[in-house]
Amino acid sequence: MDLKDILEKYKVGEIDLQEALKQFPKSGIVEMGFATIDTDRQKRTGLPEVIYASGKTVEQVKQIAERMHQNGIDVLATRVTPEMADAVKKVIPDAEYNSIARTISYKKTEEVAPEGYIAIVAAGTSDMPVAEEAAVTARFLGNKVETIYDVGVAGIHRLFNRLDLIRNARVLIVVAGMEGALTSVVGGLVDKPVIGVPTSIGYGANFQGLSALLAMLNSCASGVSVVNIDNGFGAACQASLINKL
Repeated sequence: MDLKDILEKYKVGEIDLQEALKQFPKSGIVEMGFATIDTDRQKRTGLPEVIYASGKTVEQVKQIAERMHQNGIDVLATRVTPEMADAVKKVIPDAEYNSIARTISYKKTEEVAPEGYIAIVAAGTSDMPVAEEAAVTARFLGNKVETIYDVGVAGIHRLFNRLDLIRNARVLIVVAGMEGALTSVVGGLVDKPVIGVPTSIGYGANFQGLSALLAMLNSCASGVSVVNIDNGFGAACQASLINKL
């Protein structure tokens, strides 16, 4: 029984307050010992349970994905190795592995995408793993996505060549390493929310993405928000919530 069911039963008088409080901690939980799956997260927050594979073993990722699948939960895992992907495909043969994004996903039913789309703008080809993670996640969450890659400020005319596609998006994710300047540039050209994603791409003084992060946080363009370094997944979740408002 999930939280919604508990509240409904309490509302119509099928259970009293004490029984509702007793059942609440058990709702939406699948215990696995090494992991606890939140089966109620989609209903509660609008965003589903997702597997962050980094730091987990191949067997753990496989078992979590299999249990989610058995419980009717669509499966998305990020930061997946090829070995993890092979293991998941043994229990979910139709799962799709994206080697650039480092994701594996399986979706039972396709959502009807909102009319608007999310544009993902990446400064360089080297930023593509993070941008692709955002793209896979945003599509998994039921959004239309347009990707615009390798349009960094070193050749800014490349960005202007795609400006119509950029300006017509409902929300934008801008992915950039090095000095992270692209986020401010895009933020100064559009009237839509811009989510900056600093990447760890760059030479020594980039400090593995810290300089890009600070540059984006210090952006003089209004309407720009910033997620953590290399967090394409988090940016896609935020963009999806905005796109579906």
